[in-house]
Amino acid sequence: MKKISILSLHMGYGGIEKSVASLANILCEKYKVEIACTYKLYKKPAFELDKRVKVKYLVKDYTPNKKEFKEKIKDKRFISAFFEGLKSIKILYLRRKTMIDYIKECKADVIISTKDIYDRWLGDYANEKVIKIGWEHNHHHNNKRYALNIIKSCWNLDYLVLVSQDLKNFYQKEMLKSKCKCIHIPNVIESIPRRLAPLEEKRLISVGRLSHEKGYLDLLKIYNLISKDYPEWTLDIIGDGPEKESLKSFIKKHQLETKVTLHGFQNKEYIDSLLNKSSIYVMTSYTESFGIVLIEAMSHGLPCIAFSSAEGAKEIINSGKNGYLIKNRNYSAMIKKIEDLIESYDSRKKIGKSARYSVKKYTSDVVKQEWYNLIEKK
Repeated sequence: MKKISILSLHMGYGGIEKSVASLANILCEKYKVEIACTYKLYKKPAFELDKRVKVKYLVKDYTPNKKEFKEKIKDKRFISAFFEGLKSIKILYLRRKTMIDYIKECKADVIISTKDIYDRWLGDYANEKVIKIGWEHNHHHNNKRYALNIIKSCWNLDYLVLVSQDLKNFYQKEMLKSKCKCIHIPNVIESIPRRLAPLEEKRLISVGRLSHEKGYLDLLKIYNLISKDYPEWTLDIIGDGPEKESLKSFIKKHQLETKVTLHGFQNKEYIDSLLNKSSIYVMTSYTESFGIVLIEAMSHGLPCIAFSSAEGAKEIINSGKNGYLIKNRNYSAMIKKIEDLIESYDSRKKIGKSARYSVKKYTSDVVKQEWYNLIEKK
C-alpha cells in the first residue's frame, strides 16, 4: 500500500484546511495517509478526519505570534515587541527546519504540498523517487508577483494540481519549459444530501470566512435594501473572521438585529441543516479560487447568485441555468435577481434542481478517481 503525505501549515479553520481534510478522507480508502502540520492550533483538527488518517505536528510549543507582535507595537510596548520579534524569528526558523527535515526523512511514495514555500522545499529536498505534487488553491487575480512566485516554487515538482481549469490553462502556459505538469482536479464535495431544500422558507444564506475578500459588508448593504421591500426575508451568515465586528456594527447601525444572524463558525451538520432551511444562496466575494461553498449549497438544490469577480464561481455557475452570475459587482443587478427569485417559487425550484444535478462531477467518487489516476502515473 502506497503512503501519501500532505504538507499543511495547520489544520485549523480555513478553506485550504477543509480541502486537505476532504482529500485525506478520500485517499485513505486506498492509501496510507499522513498530514504533516507545522503548527498545532487546536486540540484536534477543525474538520473531521477519518480515523485512518494520521496527523503529525512538527513545531512543538509554538504557534505564530504575528497578532501579539502587532498589539505590542500598537500599544507602544516596544521592549515587549522586541522580544516578540525575536520569538517570531525563532518560530520561522523552526517552521523551515522542521518541514525540511520532515521532507528529507519522509518515506512516503507521494508528497502533496499545500503552500508555496513548502512547494519550494519539496522540490529542493525530497527524495528523487518521491512523486512531488504542488496543490494550488488560490487565484493569482492578475497579480504577476504572486503568480511568478508559484511558478518558481513549483518548477522542480512533478505535478502542479490546480482547482480550476482557468488556473490550469494559465500555469500550463507559463511552465512549458519546466518538468512540472499542470493538472486540473476540482475540490470535492464529500456527499450530496438525500433531501432537497424545500425552498419555502423566507431565508437568504451565505457561508464563509468573515474577511474583506469575501465581501460580507457588501452583502449586508445589498440585504439592507432588499429588506425594505421584503421585511419578512431574513439573512443567515455562517463563518468567523476579522470582519466580524465591522459586520456587527453595520447590523446594529441599520437596526437589522432581528433579521440578520451571524452564526459564527459551525460544523458540517449545522451548516447542512441551515442550508436545507434556506431558499437562496448569495455569494458576494471579490475573489474566489473555486467556491466549494457554492457546490455545497447547490447540492441542497439552492439557487445561487454570485458576482463574476469570484473567478471560481464562473466555472461552477452556468448563468441562467444552474444559478446566476452578476457582472461588474453591479449592486442593482444583484438586488434585482435576488428579488426575482424571492417573487418566484417556481424559478427557485427550477434553478435549484439544475444546480443539484450539476454538482455530481464534484462528488468524491469522481474526484478521488482523478487523484488515484495522478498518484498511479509513475
